[in-house]
Amino acid sequence: MSWIELSLDTTNEAVDWVCTLLANAIAAEDIHIREYSDRQAKWTFTIQMYLPEDERIHQRIEAIAKILMPLHRTGMTSELQTFIVDCKPPKIEKNLENSLIRKIGDRFVILSSESAYEPENPQEIILRLQNSLAFGSGLHPATILSLRLLERHIKPELNTLDLGSGSGILSVAMAKLGATVLAIDNDPVAVSATQDAVVRNQVTQKVTAMCGSLGSASQLGHWMGGDHVESVPAIAAEGQFDLIVANIFARVHISLAAEFYKALRSTTTHSGILITAGYTSDREEDITAAMSETGLTVCDREQIEEWMAIAFSKP
Repeated sequence: MSWIELSLDTTNEAVDWVCTLLANAIAAEDIHIREYSDRQAKWTFTIQMYLPEDERIHQRIEAIAKILMPLHRTGMTSELQTFIVDCKPPKIEKNLENSLIRKIGDRFVILSSESAYEPENPQEIILRLQNSLAFGSGLHPATILSLRLLERHIKPELNTLDLGSGSGILSVAMAKLGATVLAIDNDPVAVSATQDAVVRNQVTQKVTAMCGSLGSASQLGHWMGGDHVESVPAIAAEGQFDLIVANIFARVHISLAAEFYKALRSTTTHSGILITAGYTSDREEDITAAMSETGLTVCDREQIEEWMAIAFSKP
């Protein structure tokens, strides 16, 4: 059997988005990811996908190209290349035993869906994800930073929002910490991935996942920018959330600063918290300034190399 190799380059910021978008289109074992050693290069990862050459191959290639088009259109991936190969190369797993178990913060443990891992203590919180999402890129730093801040700021019974839910990992984490979660994304593929994670982790009673955006963000178009997309429901920003987490691009954080402020509520026992992630330190000043203009103040932060996550509070 001949195979078709699809190949593209992508950035550090976008690699997890690529994995999320591909999760329902290609099996995890057919996605190979290689990281470049030169961190100054434009592209930091090459992603290779392998499909059997059969009667459906053209339709599958077209579907994958359509899924990835928003990222390519905004310069976050190279053009998709297609090659015919005689066989699919074996997937090289580096340190497989450890890659299946990722401990984050004091309590979170990220596992593949098939892992037989048993908690080492009753305080551990298990998060199970599809292999292609959790381990394709080794878990993005922005996700790790978000989880660290959520562990510190989520309390049981909080009403929370996961804006740009993507793979659903943050929604699941908040639910397992006791919060009620509205998970929204304006990409149907991401909503599907979130719903899969919610079912996989048995938190369907705590999480509602849907296509949508916050306030005026529904008018911004697709979260990756570019061409017009179908409108999605707008969630009114009416002071209904105790905590909002948004692991999204810097430009979207800045555009939504006022909406974040309006959507947060503060009580005598809990200040409204916004956790922002998905950007590097070169955007810290811009994001902090945008949030400060609305009245939000920095209350916590985490950093891994150039990646940052900052928590803001509403007085």
